[in-house]
Amino acid sequence: MPGGKERELRRRITSIQSTKKITRAMELIAATRVVKAMQRADASRPYSRRITNVIENLAAGGAEVNHPLLRKAKKIKKVGYIVIAADRGLAGGYNSHVIKAAERELMAHQAEGKRYSLFCVGKKSNGYFRFRNYRIDHSYTGFSDNPTYERAREIADEVAAAFINGDVDEIKMIYTEFVSMGTQKVVVTGFLPLEGTETIATEGEGSAEVAASFEFEPSPEAVLEALLPRYVEARLFGALLDAAASEHANRQRAMKSATDNADDLIVKLSREMNAARQASITTEIMEIVGGAEALGSGGDVEDLAAILTEVSSDASPA
Repeated sequence: MPGGKERELRRRITSIQSTKKITRAMELIAATRVVKAMQRADASRPYSRRITNVIENLAAGGAEVNHPLLRKAKKIKKVGYIVIAADRGLAGGYNSHVIKAAERELMAHQAEGKRYSLFCVGKKSNGYFRFRNYRIDHSYTGFSDNPTYERAREIADEVAAAFINGDVDEIKMIYTEFVSMGTQKVVVTGFLPLEGTETIATEGEGSAEVAASFEFEPSPEAVLEALLPRYVEARLFGALLDAAASEHANRQRAMKSATDNADDLIVKLSREMNAARQASITTEIMEIVGGAEALGSGGDVEDLAAILTEVSSDASPA
């Protein structure tokens, strides 16, 4: 049927143009949110540095406690995994990279005969492991793109309780670290048990000489014992903020790529539609010429064909 292909291509172009508007809007939204997420991540770092500096001061003063969060099991039988992914997709390889890294760690420990416990943050990690029949002990959703300290404290409390109660012997955290707008990397790091206070202190920027002169009330050990849970919360909150910024950065890049691909596809289909339109006009000209020949118009046929050819050329878009 003449013009059928042209109508089909026109419908496809219209559909792609509508999709392009959506991807473009999502790209702009992600660009706005990634800036806010970066600002939140930067704003949280002074708090983490301050906690680390205080621990450094306590360590320099000789304070040490036998805190449950510092307990190291003689034999690792069960490992817990905090897997931080997103609640939504359309973020390129952001979710899959984190989930695959967590699954590799989990399978490696299973091969060693160790059991596991999953703490899944985000619907994507929860859905992936649940679909593959992994046992999920704790699930946290609904805040991956805008985490709060209260949610970080909630997760940290449950993770710390599982470790202190002996339900797990070791806990690892898998998340995406935000390095820059163009660089984010998946990190697999030990979460619990905490290293000794001397090791934590090496992360700080304070001065050991000055630290020794501080006085702590009621005692350095009591302060350190109260501070270690806050240190755990701060580490987890920092990871959540890094993951949120990485999610928005990956979504921005993915939506920009989708928008660019839509532009390329529209150009390609427009050319095909123009060619189909030209073919349809040519076919109609040939039918008219053929009808004129059948009627025996004689020498007028050539003049008619030339006129119609010129008209079809003018009608065809560039």
